Amino acid sequence: MDQVKNYVEKHKDRFLSDLFEVLRIPSISALSEHKPDMVRCAEHLARRLAEAGADRTEVMPTAGNPVVYGEKIVDPKAKTVLVYGHYDVMPVDPRDEWRTEPFEPVVKEGRIWGRGADDDKGQLFMHVAAFEAMCATGTLPCNVKFMLEGEEEIGSASLYDFCRRNKKLLAADVILVSDTSMLSLQTPSITCGLRGLAYMEVEVTGPDKDLHSGLFGGAVANPANVLARLVASLVDADGHVAIPGFYDDVRELTPAERRAFNKAPFSLSEYKKSLSIGAVEGEAGFTTLERTGIRPSLDVNGIWGGYIEEGTKTVIPSKASAKISMRLVPNQDYRKISKLFEKHFRAIAPKSVKVSVKSLHGGMPYVAPTDMPAYKAAEKAIETAFGRKPLPFYSGGSIPIISGFEAILGIKSLLMGFGLAEDAIHSPNESFGLEQFYKGIETIPYFYAYFARSGR
Repeated sequence: MDQVKNYVEKHKDRFLSDLFEVLRIPSISALSEHKPDMVRCAEHLARRLAEAGADRTEVMPTAGNPVVYGEKIVDPKAKTVLVYGHYDVMPVDPRDEWRTEPFEPVVKEGRIWGRGADDDKGQLFMHVAAFEAMCATGTLPCNVKFMLEGEEEIGSASLYDFCRRNKKLLAADVILVSDTSMLSLQTPSITCGLRGLAYMEVEVTGPDKDLHSGLFGGAVANPANVLARLVASLVDADGHVAIPGFYDDVRELTPAERRAFNKAPFSLSEYKKSLSIGAVEGEAGFTTLERTGIRPSLDVNGIWGGYIEEGTKTVIPSKASAKISMRLVPNQDYRKISKLFEKHFRAIAPKSVKVSVKSLHGGMPYVAPTDMPAYKAAEKAIETAFGRKPLPFYSGGSIPIISGFEAILGIKSLLMGFGLAEDAIHSPNESFGLEQFYKGIETIPYFYAYFARSGR
């Protein structure tokens, strides 16, 4: 490990510069005009993996954005780690809230600022740097494969079929993922559970064209008004999702399990202060940690309709729309929940409007066993690097493809992320601490060393 540490220390500035090159590529998967950037980013990463020591790299086409595949087989009999990450990033809107250019990364106040700095280019690149350090020093103890996709932020639609078509190529003992967070650098943690996701889009249509709100107001249903009422009714005053059957499959934790879950360090006052809010809100009878980790939720992610430009235009809009996501917990099936949502939304709509409901994408919840060899190796690696044993923790976020990996490839995933809450992923002014970046590069080789010596 001294060799690896010395190599990282010698090349740490170059690793940061290399990451900046990737961050400058605006690989926004949600916007079709960035399709060329997706290909450019994939090709760049393939070249970088080859330079790092991969014996084989390939940009592999899919029905959507390409997958970057790389591998180094040190011994066919050795264990194999499949590193998963994604090179696509979220849109930058609202653009005027950024304090730096989203795709011109800078280091300020000990942090890397830019879209993708954490999610997931920064975390992905920790693995590339650690891989290079192990290859360059001849200390890589496992076979390593990389699978880097460009559609995670839009549901990984193409990756399911890619995995089905390439099961033999992707064979591994564990899938290693750094696309999650820790409680803090002082209280490190390993994510052992993710919420699932059902993502919907609804449209409410009234008259066949926009109408004068003075001539028709009060006589014709306003789709924006109707949509607002429908959306507001989806969650009741106690924070419960009001869709019949929504909670049928939710596993209720025992009092002992809930007490154990709430032992994680958490300051409600600091939480509110960090978000500039006066109070928290959510499902009655549960703590903030429980609401974001082990309970399902429903949120509007976007809502629009009518005139929203400068000045005034007094109209009743013909249509109004919303995007709505539901985070799910173990035992909830996103396909069932999507159907329940559609049935309920259509049932509560008044006859004065027409509604359409689309399921955009979704994925199952995921639980990683804490007794598998890979988890134990990660636990020991983090304890070695951080000087403290990590806590197991359930994340409120979703990575839908993770449950897909287990279903298609039959491989468990280890979620060893190095993000922090203050990184503001998906928001303006995303950042990633330099300490997090370098700590990740330091920890990853320890994981390989411990995993290589563990039982299968």
